[in-house]
Amino acid sequence: MEAKFYSFKANSILGQEISMETYRGKTILVVNTASKCGFTPQFEGLELLYQKYKDKGLVILGFPCNQFANQEPGDDKSISEGCLINYGVSFPMFSKINVNGSNAHEIYKYLKKELGGWFGNSIKWNFRSF
Repeated sequence: MEAKFYSFKANSILGQEISMETYRGKTILVVNTASKCGFTPQFEGLELLYQKYKDKGLVILGFPCNQFANQEPGDDKSISEGCLINYGVSFPMFSKINVNGSNAHEIYKYLKKELGGWFGNSIKWNFRSF
């Protein structure tokens, strides 16, 4: 199961294609994010978690998504600036993606299928993590 995850690629919020292979050997937390959500303050907790454990192998991968009540309407530049200015986010952030539907990013299609659990095959809201 895990080997397939490492075959995926995604564009960083700065536009660089990143292979998930980059994160092999690390504990990976994948989170769909939004900057205008009631849960947005979770960025602060995620950053604290990342700072505490990054030297022990934790990496958090943030994937902005605008599929829930238009709570991530900005472009990559504004998302990046908001995460940094408002929450000091230093963990890897990626370009805005879809997490549900036929245009869902392949990483999310895979995660929902393999790790959906009681959430089933759809993401219900922002800040769902795997």
